Amino acid sequence: MCGRINIYGEPLSKAVSSALQIDFKAPTNRDLCPTQTASTVTFNNGMCQLDTTWGIKPSWSKKLLINAQSETVADKPTFKRAFTENRCVVPCSGWYEWSNIAGEGKQKYLFDNESASPLYMAGIYYSQLEAPPELVTLTTRPTALCLQYHHRMPLLIPETAIEDWLRLPVDRLGELLISSEKPLRVVRI
Repeated sequence: MCGRINIYGEPLSKAVSSALQIDFKAPTNRDLCPTQTASTVTFNNGMCQLDTTWGIKPSWSKKLLINAQSETVADKPTFKRAFTENRCVVPCSGWYEWSNIAGEGKQKYLFDNESASPLYMAGIYYSQLEAPPELVTLTTRPTALCLQYHHRMPLLIPETAIEDWLRLPVDRLGELLISSEKPLRVVRI
């Protein structure tokens, strides 16, 4: 979970800019993959856009890490500092999951907001001196709807709680780290 994100540029950028009162511009990428640029929102003397590269490759890992579990992110040495100091949200139009369908093989599904408004995936980032910051998105236990397709889903931050997610101390994030039912729609692609 979640290895592809849907970004529908202009409508998403306008909606995020209006909702968060910032100048946000994300290019259209209907299949944003790890190692590509993901536009995020963070807090630095106010909410602002931060362009990141999706994924980190710690020296001990044989593969690129793109997700961290919200239930353990505060305790894992790889993620603890970034979770404490560098939280962000990834505004998106949706994300994709694949499920095996008997007799049909793998099928791709788009998860998006029923109202077409942005979804805000929780993330953490790693600042680097001479390269763009690197992003890891957070996952959580799935809602009943998402469980039908995958055992994890992105941790989605409600629009009204974004500033809390970005600014509160880790010990006050409790409820934001728990999956809640969202008005999601699933479309077979």
